[in-house]
Amino acid sequence: HIEIDDDALDHLVNVANGDARAALNALELAVETTGPPASQSAGQSVNRSAIHITLEIAEESIQQRAVLYDKEGDYHFDTISAFIKSLRGSDPDAALYWMAKMVYAGESPRFIFRRMIIFAGEDIGMADPNAISVAMACAQAFEYVGLPEGRFHLAEAAIYLATAPKSNSTFAFFDALTHVKEEADSGVPNHLRDANRDKEGFGHGEGYLYPHAYRDHWVAQQYLPTSLQGKLFYQPSDQGYEARIRHDVARKREAQLAAMLAQEADSPGHDAAGVGIEVFTFSPDDPARERWLQRTVSNAGAHLGQLRDRVLDNARLSRHSLVLDLKAGSGLLTWEAVRRTPEGGVYALAHSSRDAEALRQMAAQLNELERPFVLEGTAAQLPELGARAADTLPQLPQQFDALVGHNALLEEPDKAAFVSMLNAHLLPAGRLSLAERIAKQNQRLYNLVDLAELDADLCSRIQQAEEAIYADDDDPLVNWDAPTLIAALEKEGLTVTHQIENDAQQVQITEALLARWFAPKGAAKPSYAQHLSAYLSPAEIDQVATLFKRQLLNKTIEWKAQTLYLQVENLR
Repeated sequence: HIEIDDDALDHLVNVANGDARAALNALELAVETTGPPASQSAGQSVNRSAIHITLEIAEESIQQRAVLYDKEGDYHFDTISAFIKSLRGSDPDAALYWMAKMVYAGESPRFIFRRMIIFAGEDIGMADPNAISVAMACAQAFEYVGLPEGRFHLAEAAIYLATAPKSNSTFAFFDALTHVKEEADSGVPNHLRDANRDKEGFGHGEGYLYPHAYRDHWVAQQYLPTSLQGKLFYQPSDQGYEARIRHDVARKREAQLAAMLAQEADSPGHDAAGVGIEVFTFSPDDPARERWLQRTVSNAGAHLGQLRDRVLDNARLSRHSLVLDLKAGSGLLTWEAVRRTPEGGVYALAHSSRDAEALRQMAAQLNELERPFVLEGTAAQLPELGARAADTLPQLPQQFDALVGHNALLEEPDKAAFVSMLNAHLLPAGRLSLAERIAKQNQRLYNLVDLAELDADLCSRIQQAEEAIYADDDDPLVNWDAPTLIAALEKEGLTVTHQIENDAQQVQITEALLARWFAPKGAAKPSYAQHLSAYLSPAEIDQVATLFKRQLLNKTIEWKAQTLYLQVENLR
């Protein structure tokens, strides 16, 4: 039984400041800090079986609580800080201790739950997406049962959060927010706009690829504005759930990046006609928009992802393999090789300083033991590259378990001799695995249009002019096909296996692409029109250009190509 004087009750009410739970907590403390009835003064006229709370007792109990915990002072903020840091440090014992300090001092459980809910998103995030659900469920359970049983839910939430894997990758949003604040509004890309409005007038939604219609419900498609192509905000950690998804996120990004970079005009994948699917020349006025448009409608990212997996599967890598990427470029093969050989070593040959620097910057995001060794040069320069990099790299191997490459042979005049040289850099039972685009089998432009409206003689000369492009015996891009290369390699005494794959990619025919095909003299490489000029008059070329524009402009076509997958095994 409890008796409380009126002035003591008024004091407790004033201290609680309108908070019923705080008033109850204050009353509980007053009772707990008051001795048994027998110890109270004999001169007092009170019920000896009751605990009597006087103003003096109430003031003393509140003073004790204030000494322990001052909500308006530093101790309040220091204690919640210690609690959060204990959660972040994955120390459940310390987290429970500091939370007990707060609860005992009368801190509102709602405040503690609010901080834990924030923590679940800020410090755990995608490492354990269930953390936010646990925190919310415990908070709701507390509201339902209240004190004192609700302390179980406080403890459950704190223990779960303290022991969960940690990641602060959700800060990626604030990087995006900074970009939004600083950039000029670039609008929403046309293919992402609402197709229900202005579709016919402005083409809203045109070109959008529905991911569910593709394998694995994903297609390489640009979702960022043009000005932010290739920008990365989200970096998955190596903790918990993110550890399971980070490789998949990286693989898709790498495939998209490779597809984007392969479209640049200075790419060595340029074929003799200047019309190769991997490369486009863009107008100087709006190069980024042109790259974005091709990347939007193309399935090149998915195609390159499949090519990457096939090349490395054919290389038969083990966890401890030594691997050399012969033409690293954006790192399409390099990064996957790193993932497949955690106990081995990966060396990446960059053929330009730009590629080398980009690879080094990307490698810096990995743990030091996981990073590939980036070298600038070609396979023919391996001995001197080893001497040049002696100060910065461990000894460069001169033989490897696997040599891999994508279009590593295209520009080599004597491909068989080059492969024979590469074979000398293979360890016994090592494998060379390549994917080479067979430019000789490239899509012919005259097959993209209906030539029936032209006279038969002109049609014949158009076809002759284009076929002549691929009949140049002095051009290493087109003076070979799969049978001739395989025969030359076998003549060198090499053990060769190969597969040929036909594929088709989606290409948007734009003003810029047509302008490149029919560019006058002066371009870095001869244009399609310049090749036609050996067989057609200027007036006839204009007639053909008009036909192409009328039939193809803004159309999406299938661009056919052929890829040779080549494996050479060192049996010596």
